[in-house]
Amino acid sequence: MKGDSIRVAVIGQGFMGRAHSFAWARAACLETTALRPVLSVLCARNRDSLARHAATYGFAGWSDDWREVVRSPDVDLVDVCTPGASHAEIAAAALHAGKHVLCEKPLANSLEEAEILTSVAVRAAQQRVFAMVGFNYRRVPALAFAQALIATGRLGDVRHVRACYLQDWLVDPSFPLTWRLDGAQAGSGALGDLGSHVIDLVCFLTGSRFAEVVAQIETFVPERPIAGSEIGLTATAELGGASGPVTVDDAFTMLGRLDTGALATLEATRMAPGRKNALCIEVNGSAASLRFDLERLNELELCETRGSAGFTRVLVTEPDSPYFAQWWPSGHVLGWEHSFVHEMQDLLAAIADGRQPEPSFESGLAVQAVLDAVMRSAREHRWVVPGDR
Repeated sequence: MKGDSIRVAVIGQGFMGRAHSFAWARAACLETTALRPVLSVLCARNRDSLARHAATYGFAGWSDDWREVVRSPDVDLVDVCTPGASHAEIAAAALHAGKHVLCEKPLANSLEEAEILTSVAVRAAQQRVFAMVGFNYRRVPALAFAQALIATGRLGDVRHVRACYLQDWLVDPSFPLTWRLDGAQAGSGALGDLGSHVIDLVCFLTGSRFAEVVAQIETFVPERPIAGSEIGLTATAELGGASGPVTVDDAFTMLGRLDTGALATLEATRMAPGRKNALCIEVNGSAASLRFDLERLNELELCETRGSAGFTRVLVTEPDSPYFAQWWPSGHVLGWEHSFVHEMQDLLAAIADGRQPEPSFESGLAVQAVLDAVMRSAREHRWVVPGDR
């Protein structure tokens, strides 16, 4: 780092790579950012679009060699936005090289990888080199406000949490195979892609961990067309209608018990017609309940009076609402992309203060243990304790 600046490299230029690059560029414009991010390098495999994307977001340079990037003396922080299969290798190499790390969720493709990577992060933190997992929904102002309400005891004793994350982009069986449908690259399907978010939010909101789970998973479309881009060809037609196996889940459901004794009901799917990005979570306590819907992300529903007529809409857009002071006048809503800007700001503030940013890799490991427990429970048809082998 140089003075109050920190030089950032983003690894990956897919969906998450673009979202993170946009957020880093926006964070650099805000006076409230503790360290000013300087976009140093964009790194990805596709050289055809790499230079264009680097220029679009304002990166000083680009590279198609991540190993070169993590060794570079001109990089202070590495943001890992690649498929899950490479998270552990890239993040560990960056930490060993003395770079701070932001790693997209889920932390790894297996519990064993996550454990090793967390050990590396713990040792790096002792040298004031920090790592954080990218659970961006923690930074939605309404969810940060909900967490504060629960932490102050406003809901009383938490008794039940129910959460779901529903999408529909895989309903059409002609949708082609992508890396997200390949277990070797993605680790799991809706479970890791969407389920990791709801698992983390349950832990974040309630301040608790999962004590045991029982689950089921399903792949509804076991085979899909192979897109030419996935194997280096230029068009699907060249394959003569070839198809390949889907090696991840399309959906999962689970029951769980938290270490506080509260009950939890979770599900996620990419096969729910009409649901585009429906992340909903409800927390029921002894004194009140609250509910959040991502498709109305500036709002909470709150019911505080036993026997009342129902929930009240709370608009979380005031200057004293989480994250709002730096943005617009009262009532002017924020969007999905702001959650990433807030994520970058929180990471930079922690680095500037010399403290561990949250969620740490240890928090990411806790989520990974639940993902592993869900898969084992579905395979063995029994209750499983996360992390217990």
